[in-house]
Parts: sequence; structure tokens; C-alpha cells
Amino acid sequence: MNAIILSALLGVVMMFSGIITNNKSVLKYIAAVGLLLLIAANLLDTYALFKININTHGLLSFEKFGLYFNTLAFGATFIYVCLSGRDVEKAGINVAEYFALIFFVLCGVSILSGFNGLLMLFLGIEILSIPLYILTGADKRNLKSNEASLKYFLMGSFTTGIMLMGIALFYGATGSFALEAPPVIPTMGGINPSFLQVAGLLLLFVAMAFKVSAAPFHFWTPDVYDGAPSVFTSFMATVVKAAGFIAFIRLFQNQSIVLGPSWKIILSFVIIATLLIGNITAVFQQSVKRMLAYSSIAQAGFMLFALFAGNDLSREGIILYSVAYSLATIGIFAVLIKMSDYTFDGFNGLAKKQPVLAFTTTIFLLSLAGIPLTAGFFAKYYMLAAVIKEGGALWLVIIALFFAAVSVYYYFKVIQAMYFKEGEAETTEITGGFKAGLVLLAALVVLVGPWPSIILNWFYF
Repeated sequence: MNAIILSALLGVVMMFSGIITNNKSVLKYIAAVGLLLLIAANLLDTYALFKININTHGLLSFEKFGLYFNTLAFGATFIYVCLSGRDVEKAGINVAEYFALIFFVLCGVSILSGFNGLLMLFLGIEILSIPLYILTGADKRNLKSNEASLKYFLMGSFTTGIMLMGIALFYGATGSFALEAPPVIPTMGGINPSFLQVAGLLLLFVAMAFKVSAAPFHFWTPDVYDGAPSVFTSFMATVVKAAGFIAFIRLFQNQSIVLGPSWKIILSFVIIATLLIGNITAVFQQSVKRMLAYSSIAQAGFMLFALFAGNDLSREGIILYSVAYSLATIGIFAVLIKMSDYTFDGFNGLAKKQPVLAFTTTIFLLSLAGIPLTAGFFAKYYMLAAVIKEGGALWLVIIALFFAAVSVYYYFKVIQAMYFKEGEAETTEITGGFKAGLVLLAALVVLVGPWPSIILNWFYF
């Protein structure tokens, strides 16, 4: 509860900060300090040192898994603000409002990590989504940004309708919005209540699959990620996506049994489709930013394994995957924002002109590809190990390994351009502090790889 209240208050504080000062650096530091306060408040809640106790009548449940994820999300946002905070003004002049919207998104993230009923799930999704619609269209001078915002809003609104229909059917079958509610209504106009519950859960599955960019509900992702200002795409592709998966897991950890054997069949189809579409389409992209958009779809396929396995190892895996994916993606987008040309040719010769940027980008790409000794490798290992532990789906693991090999191709295209192609990669001003931040982030990616216990022992037990 600490995080929900404080993130909402910090959003209001950031809005009024814009009235007091127009200094972009001051606003960035206010946001960074606010995030540190948010991390501290959440840790106090996690270790029961200080809690704001409000009776939510069972609508929210703050267990350690959700609270640890909050700390990860706030920490990732802090890194994002430190690396890319200065670039927020490229999206527009309303810098204070942009940071305020980010805090409101984090309020939605906090609700999604602790919801215990479908009403709070809906509320968390909307609090998270509405600021994102605005941030996507922040660059009002850019037609692609405006188009992406409108497309995101329309598709998101349609998905909201699907979610509400699913909630209504679930309530009709069980008489409750609680996730653990069993079917209690014996008859309902000749319709089997369990059928209503299954239909409701399937609609909720579709809505959540849309939010995490799982195929075949991924169609909004490339255009929105490509059209949105790059500084906000970084945030959307990391913290927001990870929060969607945490909500996905909380929603179906008890309800998947209602769907019976068909649950694993449906999920297998979605995982294969997500891996196939994400990886194969990424191969043919000419823009690095658009390639990363399709790559995020492919990464969603791996993260869905946590939902498929549904065991303790998968919960550890989703935590580690969220960390590995977020760190690498924030780093890559921080570099991408500095590039004048987002195409693969725009990276030609970057190693000669900006060796630090090229080296750190290589580390981030290797992690996303799942190359051994990086955080991404062990994140994928945990996901696949969770599926093997569950048993009966070795064929799915083999398919995932094949597509992981495919992903190496398009990630290495960027590395090839930086090191082995001639060109004059153009970048905006690069400060020493920015380079130091990238090196520290790359070091963290490497450290988390061989020693995942750095994350797991502290954040999850």
C-alpha cells in the first residue's frame, strides 16, 4: 500500500513542480529522488518496518512476490530516468507532466502486483494504460507519434471492453470478483455456470495477451513502439511489459485449473505463435527500433513460459527475466536515443567513433540473445528449466531453443554493423556521465549472469 499511495502523490508533486520551475535538469533530479523514496517506502513495506494499513476488504493482497517486483520495477525506472531523463525533453516541452505520468503508471504497476480481485485488476490496467496513451503521442509534431497514440488508444479501449465482458461473465458464474471464487450458482437460465466462468477466463486471457504483446494479439506493438518517442518506448517495453506478466501470473495461478487440459494447449499455441512471429518478422526489419519492437514480442514468448509452468522455479524465472530484459532493453534504447539514424546502416562504424557505446550495446544485445555468461542466458535457462520440471513439454523447449538461435541472427546484425562495416555513425552529444552509466549498467548485466543469486536471494524467498 505504501507504493500505491506514494506513487500517486509523487505524480501530483511532479505536476506542480512544472509550475515552480522549468529547469529540465531540476525536474529530472526531483523525479530521481522521488523514485528513491518510492523504493525505500516499498522496502519498508516488504520487511514490515513501516506499513500504511488500509482495509481493502480483500481487494488487494501485498505478498512478498509482488512487493519485490515493485522494487525491481521502481529500480528499473530509476535507472531509466538516470540514463534517459535528459532526453525526455526531445518528446516535447511538458517535461514535468511526462514524469508525472510515469509515476501514475507506477501506481498502476503497484496495483497489478497486488490485486486480489478482478475489479482491482481492471483498475490497475486502466491506471497503467491511460498515461501510456498520452506518452505515446507526446511528440505532437510527429505524425507517427500521433498515429501510434490513436492506434494504441483505440485498440486498448477495445481490449478494455473484452476485459469487462470477461469480468462480467466470471461474476455471473461465481457471484464474486475474487480470484479464488468457485462456481456457486447452481443454474442460470439453463446455461452451465462453469461454462460462463471458462468463457470469462478466456476473454480475460485475450485481454491480458494483448497487454503483454503475445501473438496473435501483438499487432499494435510494432507501430506503437516505432511511433512513440524512443525515450518512452524504452519504459513501455520494460517496466510496463514486466508488470503485465506479473498480473497475468496472479490472474491465472489459481484459475488455470478451471480451464482443464485445454489450458496448456491454448498456452502452447500462443507461445509458439509469439516466438514464430516475433523472431521471423524481426529478421526482415531495416530499422533497429522496429526490430527491437518485434524482438520484444519474441521475448514475451519466453516470459509466457512462467505462466505455462506455474511452479516456484517459474516465479523465480519471471523475476530474473524481468531484471535481465529490462536492464538490457533500457541500455539499448538509451544508446538508440543518441543515434541520428535508427536503421542498421546508421550503426555502421560506431565502434570506431564511439567505442564505449558500441561495447556496451554489444553486451546488451548478447544478453537479449541469451548468450552464456550474460543475465539473459540464465533468465532463459530458468524459464526452460521450469517447463522441464513441470514435465511433458520437452518439445516446446526444443522449439524455444530453435527460435532463440534465430534471434542471434538479427541481434548480431547490429554488432556486425558497429564493428565490421565502414561508415560514420552519427550521434548527438555524448557526456562522460552517460558513458559511465552505460558501463555500470553493462557490468550489472554481466554480474547478474553468472550470479543470479544476487537478484533471487534478495528479492525472492
